Amino acid sequence: MIAEKLTKTIRDVPDFPKPGILFKDITPVLADPELSLEVSKEFYEYWEDKGVEAVVGIESRGFIYGLQLAQQLGVPFIPVRKAGKLPFKTIKHSYDLEYGSAEIEIHVDAIAEGQKVLIHDDLLATGGTAKAACELIEKIGGEVLGYSFLVELAFLDGAKKLDGKDVHSLVTF
Repeated sequence: MIAEKLTKTIRDVPDFPKPGILFKDITPVLADPELSLEVSKEFYEYWEDKGVEAVVGIESRGFIYGLQLAQQLGVPFIPVRKAGKLPFKTIKHSYDLEYGSAEIEIHVDAIAEGQKVLIHDDLLATGGTAKAACELIEKIGGEVLGYSFLVELAFLDGAKKLDGKDVHSLVTF
């Protein structure tokens, strides 16, 4: 089962990026080509028949499997990045993190009116980043179908912020 493999492979890094945070490091998953391929397959099989018309990946680890998933689904991949990183006209959204605050942006022409979008990131913690990405997508006319995560930290209740939409996580801690 994929969740068991991921639980054994994901590395805990205490006190990163600041004291009191237990960081879930996915780089050991990326270092295992067979497991990484299995992760991609799991994401694809879950989302293949749900009507996804674009995948939004959240900087930066959301780009890894988000791009692969978009390619497998045959749909566009759209990056959501930290403020100041995208070269064309953007809209921005500020939000709170579990250990600070941040601002993300998306190109204003990235999503067509009514386009059905899946948001992908590596980890769901408090839900702030995913919710901010949803708000950006909705501001430019997209419809968020759901959310895809490699890891979910269920004890932080981040899924509750995501408006009852489909939340798919491969492993939950």
